[in-house]
Amino acid sequence: MKRKGSVLVAEDEPQARESLRRLLEEEGYTVRCAADGLEAARLLDQESVDAALIDIRMPGQDGLALLRQIRAGERPPAVLIMTAYGSSNVAIEAMTLGAFDYLTKPINFAELLIQLERALENRRRAEELESYRTEETAALEAEMVGHSAAMQRVYKLIGQVAPTDSTVLIRGESGTGKELIARAIHRHSPRSERRLVKVNCASIPETLLEAELFGHERGAFTGAAQRRIGKCEYAAGGTIFLDEIGELAPSTQGKLLRVLQEHAIERLGSNVTLPLDVRVMAATNRDLEKAVKDGTFREDLYYRLKVVTITAPPLGERRADIPDLAQCLARRVAARLKLNAPPLTPEALEALLARPWPGNVRELEHCLERAIILSRGGPILPEHLEPEAAAGAGPFDLVPLEEGFHISVGKLERRLLERALQAAGGNRTRAAELLGINRRLLYDKLREHGLE
Repeated sequence: MKRKGSVLVAEDEPQARESLRRLLEEEGYTVRCAADGLEAARLLDQESVDAALIDIRMPGQDGLALLRQIRAGERPPAVLIMTAYGSSNVAIEAMTLGAFDYLTKPINFAELLIQLERALENRRRAEELESYRTEETAALEAEMVGHSAAMQRVYKLIGQVAPTDSTVLIRGESGTGKELIARAIHRHSPRSERRLVKVNCASIPETLLEAELFGHERGAFTGAAQRRIGKCEYAAGGTIFLDEIGELAPSTQGKLLRVLQEHAIERLGSNVTLPLDVRVMAATNRDLEKAVKDGTFREDLYYRLKVVTITAPPLGERRADIPDLAQCLARRVAARLKLNAPPLTPEALEALLARPWPGNVRELEHCLERAIILSRGGPILPEHLEPEAAAGAGPFDLVPLEEGFHISVGKLERRLLERALQAAGGNRTRAAELLGINRRLLYDKLREHGLE
């Protein structure tokens, strides 16, 4: 049986405690038991739980004191209070202190299981919303940088489209900052007080993406133990940003088209149509016109998405921005690494200006991260910026020309994949970012070269 989560039962009456333990374990929960409030507090200091069932009246430390202690913690569990005095001031106080609900004794087991499931879902939703707020707060620091003519055109388009509810398609090569454009549009829109929810369509398996976007009802498929709200519903009133939109499966494309046309969704396993007020923005580095011609992307969805199109310029078209970008990225990377931001020498800036940057701003950021580590707190010098400085050989030195073009390219691809995986510590998402490709292409290449 699939485990549903961990629950602490704090109950001083042994028979009641044992009955609750047995019931919850039969339902798939991991259960910890405490005979009083002090023992419960010690257990919580040793390990975290997802939910807690707490009796109001216990020796040593009563339920309210334990509840206050729990709610003051960093990641508090969902709390259900058990009391024989459901209408008393004590039960009311428990609710004001943050308990999800209270159950009157004798406990109705069916009601307990329903309320526990609701409490866990409420906690999960609150944590997810908090993670969105954290992402958005961090993103405020990641402002777009640059005063080149190419960026001025982008700023103008953002200013024109932000006050509207129009759908926006953001195009551009990998690593050009398409997500920053989406965040800027949301931040300057009438929806800025609501959530911006990001979904990377390439990083979620095709079989799970539909449920991730639109949610599902309990029992909709194997493993759907409870109702789940999809990302579109979480973004209600705000904006949903669909990155790598070109990776959507045809079946999911049809459901997204309905969102754009009818402003409504249906959760998987439900026939109920839910109205939905959400702004849709999408981004891609793929040639969608070719995908439409090839039959892999719906033409009607394509035209629905490209109401307004903004193209993020590659770094090669905005070289005048490189000095400001480099200084800004160096400060941001150093803060993330908890290091002091080193200065870039004039020679280092010249070296940055001379490079082609096929991986765009993302490649520049990774280059600076490596340089900050290698500089060891001193000024960044040109030698700190060379990716092959430590290896002593460039990638093209690894393959002899007489092997022929295709064999040589294949060997070079394999070597780049191996180096990216090594640099990323085996993390495939990070490896894909280092290479400037999406995860799906990375997986295809790993299979092609036998590196799975």
